[in-house]
Amino acid sequence: MTGVADSEQPRKPAPEEIEDSNLDAVRRQLQPSVLALFGDDDISMIPRPELALRIGNLLTNEVERSGTKLTLLQRRKLVTGLIDWLLQCDALQPEERQEIIGAMPEAEPGAVTPPEGHPKDKATSHTPTIEAARNKVHPLVMERLDVSAASQLPRDDLTRQIGEIVREIVIDEKLNLNAPEQQSIVDLMLDDMLGLGPLEPLLADESVTDIMVNGPYQIYVERRGKLELSNIRFQNDEHVLNIARRIVSQIGRRVDETTPLVDARLLDGSRVNIIIPPLAIDGPSISIRKFAKKGITLDVMQRQNNISAAMATVLKIASRSQLNILISGGTGSGKTTLLNAMSQMIDPGERIVTIEDAAELQLQQPHVVRLETRPPNLEGSGEITMRDLVKNALRMRPDRIILGEVRGSEAVDMLQAMNTGHDGSLGTIHANRPREALTRLENMIGMAGINLPARAVRTQIASALDMIVQVSRMRDGMRRVTHVEEIVGMEGEIITTQTLFTYEFEGEGKDGLLLGSFKSSGLRPNFTPRAAYFGLDKPLMEVMG
Repeated sequence: MTGVADSEQPRKPAPEEIEDSNLDAVRRQLQPSVLALFGDDDISMIPRPELALRIGNLLTNEVERSGTKLTLLQRRKLVTGLIDWLLQCDALQPEERQEIIGAMPEAEPGAVTPPEGHPKDKATSHTPTIEAARNKVHPLVMERLDVSAASQLPRDDLTRQIGEIVREIVIDEKLNLNAPEQQSIVDLMLDDMLGLGPLEPLLADESVTDIMVNGPYQIYVERRGKLELSNIRFQNDEHVLNIARRIVSQIGRRVDETTPLVDARLLDGSRVNIIIPPLAIDGPSISIRKFAKKGITLDVMQRQNNISAAMATVLKIASRSQLNILISGGTGSGKTTLLNAMSQMIDPGERIVTIEDAAELQLQQPHVVRLETRPPNLEGSGEITMRDLVKNALRMRPDRIILGEVRGSEAVDMLQAMNTGHDGSLGTIHANRPREALTRLENMIGMAGINLPARAVRTQIASALDMIVQVSRMRDGMRRVTHVEEIVGMEGEIITTQTLFTYEFEGEGKDGLLLGSFKSSGLRPNFTPRAAYFGLDKPLMEVMG
């Protein structure tokens, strides 16, 4: 019998880990083999999940052959990079493809050596045949595998062990499966054992920004701001639950009937929300907001037409000038992305404390302390709320406090922090308009049980906040900054504001994208004296003029 339990076999030397800095070299080494794998296929017609599966098979073989080791995140990054490169090659002429295939570079240190004449695989997609075979083979593999020993093995060793067992079972059971199909079964099993099962191809697909699992048979994804139904399926509710438990166990949380709702994050920083029966009636639901591997800056947002050049300059100056800024928008509108982009203007010498329900901010500064809330335990005690963390952050000598989302009574402590010298603080809030964001803040202060006159509450908001930036996901899927609004002060019992920029809708183009323009009000910003203190008043007036 072949399996992990065969401890008498001579132990192979531990595989050498590939450094992150060598991943580009590995990718370049694999490119000719990937191109040869698809031959003359029309690559643009192959679904990305199938591309991910076929390239993943090749990568597994080459890593095993080279005696090196990849982490799950490195593997995902390589597969994604190779898919993007392959799609760029789709327009090449056959002779150009052959030229690339024939010009295999010599291996660089730490790189994976490509195989000679790797066979082209036409049958490795996630097909019903492979699913049915996997369902039959899986329990037989688990009977022969020492699971406790397998859990200690690196992925490459486990791949080899399971591959040997699958080949034995295929022979014993007289199953009509070729080598690529057997490898597909091995990869599916490894994804279930070590990764996130059927979701792995979607996590490797950079065009996917959100993954929504509505029970085992309905998985939607968001691409370019639009929702579409994927062809990915789980086996049953228990399969979805197993993946959900794996996600939350990685950060020391749990999901069960006593805790049927949980916020979590993946190892790469992607945000996850899980809700299971009895709260979710039609089966377990998993919602994943993927971590953006490419850092989005204000300059990138300008090139993508999310904001205008003048808007980008004003937001940079506002962040540099340590204004207290609230980013307002609906669900999935890009609030956190904009917050990350604006945070890049913070001076590297400042101490930043971030407070979130599930850590997802990607700050680039060296001096960052990340805090995360904690849910109550089984006895209902031990909960640490956003408000607790904001209070504690004030004792940590922060230069700036950044709240991932203001949603409750922590608004009181945040405003007090902004009013007591913690300039340059940032946060997000769910609201559809700047004025609505102010109303929501006022209501949140009421949730804290503090009985203050409306004027007193509004005065505190007006003195604490300097700017509200409104972002919206429009019906063409594009995220745009629709308002940049300054808080000016109080007039009677009303908070007064002035608009610096707005987005004005003008129609729809033939490509389905909305047409419109970013309009400047031409008003002199109220924070001009503050910008002058930082030596930024001249560029500010130039763009507003």
